[in-house]
Amino acid sequence: MGVTEDLLIKITKCNPNLVFLLFLISFNVPSAICSSVINKLEIFPSREIHSLPINKPHILTCRAVVEDYNLLSQFQWKDANNQTIPGKTSRNQLEFVYTESLPGGNLALLFTSLQKSMAGSYYCSATYANTQYLESAARIDTYEPITWKNAPENQFPTIGSDYLVKCEVTASPNPTVDWIRNGKPVRGNQKFVIETDGLRIMDVQETDDGIYTCRAVVVETGELAERNIRIEVYKTPVISMLPQSSDAVEGQPFAVNCTATGKPTPKITWIKDTTQQNLVSADRFRVQPQTGLMIINKVEELDRDNYTCHAENAAGFVSKKMYLNVLVPPKIFEFYNQTSAVGRELSLTCRARGRPAPDITFRRWGTEVDYVGGVQLNDERIMLDQKYYEETGEASGTLRISNISRFDDGLYQCVARNRGNEFPAFRTGHITVEYPPNFDHMKHLPPVYSWQGHKVNLSCMAQGIPNATIEWRYNGRSVKDMQDKNLQIIVAGARSDLIVYPSANFYYSPYKCVATNVHGTAEHDIILREARIPETVMSATPKTVTATTVTFYLIGPGSEIGLPILAYYVQYKEEFQPDWSTALNRSWSPKEDNLFVVEGLYPQTSYSFRFAASNLVGLSQWGAYRVQSTARRSEPEPPKFLHRIDYSKAGDAMIESKFSNYFELRWSYPVDNGEPIDHFEIKYCEQVRVDENEWIEFSDNCITKTVTAETHNFYLNDLHVSTFYKIQLRAHNIIGYSQISEVIMKTSGDETQNYVNYQIAGVNGGGNSVQAAFTFISLTAATAVLAILNFKM
Repeated sequence: MGVTEDLLIKITKCNPNLVFLLFLISFNVPSAICSSVINKLEIFPSREIHSLPINKPHILTCRAVVEDYNLLSQFQWKDANNQTIPGKTSRNQLEFVYTESLPGGNLALLFTSLQKSMAGSYYCSATYANTQYLESAARIDTYEPITWKNAPENQFPTIGSDYLVKCEVTASPNPTVDWIRNGKPVRGNQKFVIETDGLRIMDVQETDDGIYTCRAVVVETGELAERNIRIEVYKTPVISMLPQSSDAVEGQPFAVNCTATGKPTPKITWIKDTTQQNLVSADRFRVQPQTGLMIINKVEELDRDNYTCHAENAAGFVSKKMYLNVLVPPKIFEFYNQTSAVGRELSLTCRARGRPAPDITFRRWGTEVDYVGGVQLNDERIMLDQKYYEETGEASGTLRISNISRFDDGLYQCVARNRGNEFPAFRTGHITVEYPPNFDHMKHLPPVYSWQGHKVNLSCMAQGIPNATIEWRYNGRSVKDMQDKNLQIIVAGARSDLIVYPSANFYYSPYKCVATNVHGTAEHDIILREARIPETVMSATPKTVTATTVTFYLIGPGSEIGLPILAYYVQYKEEFQPDWSTALNRSWSPKEDNLFVVEGLYPQTSYSFRFAASNLVGLSQWGAYRVQSTARRSEPEPPKFLHRIDYSKAGDAMIESKFSNYFELRWSYPVDNGEPIDHFEIKYCEQVRVDENEWIEFSDNCITKTVTAETHNFYLNDLHVSTFYKIQLRAHNIIGYSQISEVIMKTSGDETQNYVNYQIAGVNGGGNSVQAAFTFISLTAATAVLAILNFKM
């Protein structure tokens, strides 16, 4: 007889101070061995005196160690005056001490902010079974922790002065204080003098910048605290960047930087010399004191003046002047659209004014290339004339184009620039080139198809300026004059649609669209054809045959049918079946590779297949008849990994995990080849790459796992950072294992990308048993035997 699980549970409830003998597992142990439990209360943390800092939260937990929690009553905490400490009564009520029940038969005593007056003894008590009084006590002593009174974390001495780095510390008992600078202890010398309220730096220099650590220690309590103090030495301001003069443009915003250095960062002000006005508060001006940026929202002529930049900080003051010159940007006041017929000459004129008088040129819209003065080198038809009138500030430019063509039609920009070319003026105009109508854009359109009397829309739109009028003709006659109800004309602007209802075969014929404008006439034929169902599928060649699938390569209908194939169809039946009435059906949309799979077949079975194609008209005749037998039942096809795989120069299939200690392997369900897959096997081994073509495998570190057939993923846990693993995966059915699918995986080198790994029952398809090891020790008057029993719960 073995030890039962109920007996083990009873033993585990025994008082841990008792030790029992569990020596011969095959004998029955009477349940009376654990019939007596010492009931008591335990306080955690488990110590007699709790030395705690004031003004901080703390918690004491009282745990009831009893055989039956339902028999416990009057479970409470009391203070030194034997007063019961209540629970928290309201979320909004501030209570410095209260009790709170916790799961597992625990009662917590919580101090939201421990005060000196709260020191003393506290008692946890309860009544068990209405007869037994239980009590446990804990004593709380308080102390004042290290507190920084006057120790700013950022302090700023001035260069050349003596400076006290302030650090006042209080604690009870009194602390001792020492100093560390940039990680090294500071010793008293001519440079540094340690005083009771800080560290004095003699003759401060810029090199005294750094981090100074004020460290306080209370020997009696073992408390240690540090305060890092950043010392930055002030420096006199220096204006490092400001132009002597600058150009601003009237009507435009303007910005200039007065860059100054110093410690602390200097405050910048700008003054206009003639008025001595501080521009911080001036209209149209904005000044950023921290960066020295001065912005004029909209420059005016009266802004021409000298300006002074002042830079000031705690260490000193400096100033520098700049002259601002105001320019008048060009303004275009004349630029008109022009129209001309093909082959003629056209002039495009633009006029503008500004200070100084601007240069005027042109460019095609959408380009950044300007025409140059005179005849253009790449097109002798185009010439640019430019004229200037400095006394009035005006200028003109004329673009002349001879023998104008349709290519010259479009938008043109007039561009006027003066000094610096930084603020040009633009205006857009249009050259319209008129030409006779044409149907160049419709030359290569395919015929239009209809079938079974379906109405069809024949659309016609000619290119031409001005827009052409459209006339429809059928068999040499004007459709408008025929008054045939099966031919209807709809006009929408430059477009004309002829709606045809082909109720008879003679409507399947060419229709002529005639376009006319003031410059000429053009004609275009649109052919209406009758569409038919597709011809039969030319061939169906088996490419891959398994026990349950056949993959066919289809070659569709061979002749032009006018309408695209919408779908391919297959009917299939077992070869011995007499007719196709009971055949199974399947359809597919067309694919680029023309490979189509028939699934769900029986192994080692001969099937008859036939194929058809369909378009909008209907389904073709069945063709491409094929008799094909499926393969015998066999092991499954290899699984395929569902990861983005990188194939290295050496041919290895490589994937990477974004975690340094964890990877989720995923795969697709393979063809089972006639027998259901019952499980998958995963094997992964740590590897080291010797060179581009060779790996060393640590076979001792290989792990093999088996998961159920329904599982399509597996979690590899407890991996090493930046390490290669060879992963092998294969599927199994009753016949055997598939071929192995293999990939090399590398974990991330970033150790911060860790996945917290908790083993949970059911993960990885198998469920990880929670193992517990219990040690039972029993003493008798005669012997002492130690037995360690490991079992699964």
